[in-house]
Amino acid sequence: MKNVIVIGGAGYCGSVLVPQLLDEGYKVTVFDIMWYGNDFLPLDNPNLTVIQGDVRDTPKVAEALKGQDIVLHLACISNDASFDLDEALSTTVNLDSFEPIVIAAKAAGVKRFVFASSSSVYGVSDQPDVTEDHPLLPVSLYNKFKGMCEPLLFKHTDDNFVGVVFRPATVCGYGPRQRLDVSVNILTNHAINKGKITVFGGEQMRPNLHIQDYCDACKLLMTAPDEKVANERFNVGFQNMSIMEIAQTVKAVVEEMYPDKGEIPIEVTESNDKRSYHINSDKIKNQLGFKPQHTVEDAVRDLCQAFEAGKLPDSFEDNKYYNIRTMQAIGAK
Repeated sequence: MKNVIVIGGAGYCGSVLVPQLLDEGYKVTVFDIMWYGNDFLPLDNPNLTVIQGDVRDTPKVAEALKGQDIVLHLACISNDASFDLDEALSTTVNLDSFEPIVIAAKAAGVKRFVFASSSSVYGVSDQPDVTEDHPLLPVSLYNKFKGMCEPLLFKHTDDNFVGVVFRPATVCGYGPRQRLDVSVNILTNHAINKGKITVFGGEQMRPNLHIQDYCDACKLLMTAPDEKVANERFNVGFQNMSIMEIAQTVKAVVEEMYPDKGEIPIEVTESNDKRSYHINSDKIKNQLGFKPQHTVEDAVRDLCQAFEAGKLPDSFEDNKYYNIRTMQAIGAK
């Protein structure tokens, strides 16, 4: 199976994953609305096809699905805050468009459908270790719709159309289509470019996943034997850390890499964001042998090096690093 379509392939994770799939010999189609551009993709690669399209345009998606062996569905209006911007947009993109794409993929003869859900489906949990069978307790429409899409995939699966869901932790680290609006990346940007770190709350637990481990999980779920992944859900996370622990990690790495900056203070302020959960990712390790290899510290170092190399100019001013600001600027509908 060598033909793969990455729906949402011009996003943060896709910007790292797509070049790697090409390097591994896949013929890759990226289907994406391109709100953040696509100049960071290897557009001159003859094995890459780029289609600008909206996931709500089912006929266009169906056409792109012809001849594909594998679907990687990564596209969404990402994270809770973006939903507050335009609930109708988020509902049509994240929920209403999903089952028609699944049906079209099956009709096109796709063999495997990999869906990126989210570990935020667990919402707030005081369980010490949240496994895949933990009840879904969404605290926002973003996590609610991710959870609602999972059974919509499994409703259509069979021996010839294998579906698998993964629930990634919050992704961190450097990608050519950089996001600076997720926790580790936010704190690193502030530490380097503002000289201080502001923590909202601090006690909330968050699972984290380096962007390379996210990509490696995608590649494994594309290729693992049918019987090991069919109709399965897998948590994919590495380090569960409090927001304060993330801030302290960022502080230590940035102070080490930028000794001239001196000590970077951490300021704590109140937060109304109560999401807190500690996920367990033993299942993917036990069933598929997958264990993340990259730490939060690695992600911070990668970001420091990207800033040092001038890859992230205007990191506070440029809307392209921030999903909500970009959607507002272009009037996304």
